[in-house]
Amino acid sequence: MENFPLINMKKLNGEERGATLDKIKDACENWGFFELVNHGISHELLDMVEKMTKEHYKKCMEQRFKEMVATKALQGVKTEVTNMDWESTFFLRHLPTSNVSEIPDLGDEYRTLMKDFAGKLEKLAEELLDLLCENLGLEKGYLKKAFNGSKGPNFGTKVSNYPPCPTPDLIKGLRAHSDAGGIILLFQDDKVSGLQLLKDGEWINVPPMRHSIVINLGDQIEVITNGKYKSVMHRVIAQTDRTRMSIASFYNPGNDAVIYPAKALVETEPAESERVYPKFVFDDYMKLYAGMKFQAKEPRFEAMKAAESNVNCGSVATA
Repeated sequence: MENFPLINMKKLNGEERGATLDKIKDACENWGFFELVNHGISHELLDMVEKMTKEHYKKCMEQRFKEMVATKALQGVKTEVTNMDWESTFFLRHLPTSNVSEIPDLGDEYRTLMKDFAGKLEKLAEELLDLLCENLGLEKGYLKKAFNGSKGPNFGTKVSNYPPCPTPDLIKGLRAHSDAGGIILLFQDDKVSGLQLLKDGEWINVPPMRHSIVINLGDQIEVITNGKYKSVMHRVIAQTDRTRMSIASFYNPGNDAVIYPAKALVETEPAESERVYPKFVFDDYMKLYAGMKFQAKEPRFEAMKAAESNVNCGSVATA
């Protein structure tokens, strides 16, 4: 789609910096998604990550998916399945501590490669957070600092494959949701599409593009920016004929990070009843999200506001 925000990061280094920052700002305000090229991660590394991820799926995951999901998910189904997804996944944790060496079935070369890839994505995520700060008028490093709990941020990768599905109208590759965390960096298949975002009531395809990194904003960015930037609903549509690769890395606040709207972005201190966004500990939000992921985000914010209000009432009562 020609309108989908495409950001050439190389232009941040020259006289087009202002115009490029404006494009990022517009994408954050109106899309919640944008696609990066010339992001500093080499094409050779991306090609190797894609090659080894697809090989790993074929060798270790494909048969397991057929046995665990494909044979059971659609048995006797006539209406859309709403309690599971047509995907094969595993998770890698990088920060605050790595579990990459503990994941079974990964070859040493693939482990080393994914650690290297994660290091480069972490650096890119922090660079992007500072660009967001610049656009928002926040001091450099504000968002990174806001994400730092006592042990720093959480950073992990969900490695997914979406195999061919005989009835994509009956089951989604991944059901519609907004992401709970901070900033998400996606390296996706450049030949097989399927990712869609919800904009102005319509589902729009996120275009596959070779060697690009797709960025989307999570709920925590919406809270910290006091709604200036929004997390948006997105989903994956399964394809009938081909497997789609998706490697999504999540740069999130630390478990004990306290999240709330930046004071500089709250024009006047609203009354308790008028506040849109709550103040909460990130881990508490994640516990709530686990049971409400595939619902609208607004009830999650309301639930956290209610919990915050209860804590405040308790504090007053015991004072």
